[in-house]
Amino acid sequence: MSRISDNIKKARLDIGMNQKQLAKKLGVSESFVNEIETGRRVLNESTINRIANVLKINLNDINMYDEDPKEEKIKEVIPVKKENKKNEPINELWNDAFGSVIRNVPVFNYELTKALDTKPMPIISNKINGFSQDKVAFLKIEDDDMIGYRICKGDIAFINLSHEIENSSICLIEYNCEKIIRQIKKLDASKILLIKNSGTLKTQTVSPKEIKVLARLISVEVLLKD
Repeated sequence: MSRISDNIKKARLDIGMNQKQLAKKLGVSESFVNEIETGRRVLNESTINRIANVLKINLNDINMYDEDPKEEKIKEVIPVKKENKKNEPINELWNDAFGSVIRNVPVFNYELTKALDTKPMPIISNKINGFSQDKVAFLKIEDDDMIGYRICKGDIAFINLSHEIENSSICLIEYNCEKIIRQIKKLDASKILLIKNSGTLKTQTVSPKEIKVLARLISVEVLLKD
C-alpha cells in the first residue's frame, strides 16, 4: 500500500467508520474504497479533497498523517577497479592486424643481394600483383640505358624474379659479367636481339646461352624530377 492509502485507512478507523459508511458518504461503491486503501486505485486531487472533508481532517494530514520516519538505506558504491592492460607496441598491433594481407617487398639494386629498402604491398589470393610472394621484388634503376622507354635512373621497377626468356620483355640480365637492363626479342631458336634505348636505339645479336635472365620488369614507378 502507498503512504496516502495507509493514512486514509488510519483516519477512517480513528473516527470509527467502516468502508461501507465511507463509501456511502463519498457516493462510491465499497469496493472503490477498498481499492483506495489497498493502493490499487490512483487518486486525483478532487477525490482526496472529498475524502478529507468526509473524514474531517486537513488535506495535508492525509499526505503526512502519522508518518514514521524511515531510515533511508544508502547503497554502498564499490568502485570497480579497472584492470590495467599492458600497452602493446603500436607497431606490433598493426603487424598482427595486417600481417596476413600486407607484405614488405624488398627494393634491390642490380646485384639483387641486399635490400636497400622495402615497400608494403597487398596480398590478394596469396599473391602480389598476380605473382607468387617469393618471386617479386622492386628494382632501383641505376642508369639511363632505357630512357627511350621512359625508364630512368632512380625510378623503381616492380619485377618478377624469373629466369625465363620471354619475347619482347624488358629484363634485368647478366651479360659478359655485367648486369644490365635490355629488351629481348627472339629471332629464332639460336639467336636473340638485345635492345638498348638510351635515346639512341642500339641492338646486339647474341645466343640465348650467352645471357642469364635475372628478372622481368613488370611496371615502373616514375621518379618526378624538379
